[in-house]
Amino acid sequence: MNGPEIHIDFAPELRLFVPVKRREGPSSFVTDGVSTLGHVVESLGVPLTEAGRLLADGREVPVSHIPSAGETVEVHAVERPQKVPGAPLRFLLDVHLGTLARRLRLLGVDAAYESEDIGDPALAALSAREQRVMLSRDRGLLHRRELWAGAYVYSHRTEEQLRDVLGRFAPALAPWTRCTACNALLREADKESVGDRLEHGTRSTYEVFAECGGCERVYWRGAHHAALEAIVDEAVREFGPGGGGRRADRAG
Repeated sequence: MNGPEIHIDFAPELRLFVPVKRREGPSSFVTDGVSTLGHVVESLGVPLTEAGRLLADGREVPVSHIPSAGETVEVHAVERPQKVPGAPLRFLLDVHLGTLARRLRLLGVDAAYESEDIGDPALAALSAREQRVMLSRDRGLLHRRELWAGAYVYSHRTEEQLRDVLGRFAPALAPWTRCTACNALLREADKESVGDRLEHGTRSTYEVFAECGGCERVYWRGAHHAALEAIVDEAVREFGPGGGGRRADRAG
């Protein structure tokens, strides 16, 4: 490019996206004189889903701002908790985040999940059509214009991913109210109505059941209840109480 030169500095949280030479404080960048600041930020590797306030010489500017020669630009990370337009808050996760999707559903958070790789265009279109926040570790996907909203998942570890999403978006928690397999809401079920779907040992041992209103999977307090209880308790303790729901944990 052959145009105005600006100085641009990215918040520490965003520096993993930019070339190594730009990670240590402000660096010079020559623009083409017509591209918006949003385009410049993206061209340097940062998805706009991760960019918060943009300051040019100390004043806040929109992504449509066209930088002038000599400006010093500061790119901040998104503020937390992040406000998302519309209600209710819903998520869409790509094929690589299945465990995170199940954890969110365990907490009663609406988290759609694609178990097959349907491609970035289809995911972005689904995000827009259903007004869901796209969660992904795919930076290219988060650059797609048709996304309704999106967020980069920074960690490889499920526990850290969950804390990151809960801390960033502060969704309402209603543990034990969603099917961890298909995301539909659970409903109470008596033993007689689900008995033909249970193993003999389960029928003779457990009395409290729930049934998915979507895939009809049956849940009960199984042997791994304590592990799930610990996940729920930690999330509620750190991010606030959730709604009440029948505690049926294991699917048959």
